[in-house]
Amino acid sequence: MELILKYFTNLTEDQIQKFQKLESLYQDWNLKINVVSRKDIDELYLRHVLHSLAIAKVIQFKDGTKILDVGTGGGFPGIPLAILFPNCSFHLVDSIAKKLKVVDEVVQGLGLKNVKTTHSRVEEIDDTFHFIVSRAVAIMPTFVHWVKGKIAKEQTHDLKNGILYLKGGDLTEELQDYRTATIYNISDFYTEEFYETKKVVHLPLKYRG
Repeated sequence: MELILKYFTNLTEDQIQKFQKLESLYQDWNLKINVVSRKDIDELYLRHVLHSLAIAKVIQFKDGTKILDVGTGGGFPGIPLAILFPNCSFHLVDSIAKKLKVVDEVVQGLGLKNVKTTHSRVEEIDDTFHFIVSRAVAIMPTFVHWVKGKIAKEQTHDLKNGILYLKGGDLTEELQDYRTATIYNISDFYTEEFYETKKVVHLPLKYRG
């Protein structure tokens, strides 16, 4: 929890309480339905929560922003971002039902009112969003194909509507066809060794009406 407070100094008391509560909620539910590895549970704030919040170092979502989290797994990056941006709406999607069971219980346990979950493939979601977030669920060309037609028309931020992707390693080959992609090194925001090779990729996508 100290890690969160180290990099996010303007949290409200309510946000601090919610972030503190995350660990016990995930520990409890992970014993019943394993969605996070043992090592990751022990380092939940470093490997999952703070990692998810790296997106907030790239963009401050304005009130009313609609965000889709694809392949959310145990609720990352969606849940930490939903705590940080309570006036934005988050739609968390995963094709594995047991993972969403944990997500639903954590959302309920935290009393989050700005999170909706759907058990389906992302292609079946019939809605548009300002931003689509995810943690490395597929290579970028595959991911772009999945989310085609899901970007909202209205632009509300300086950063153009599109994908915000948490990814690690050398992305040169994967992004060679995406000239408009911007890569942000998470090590520019956080000093922990864990983030040395990790990145946030922003890829603007056009609205297709």
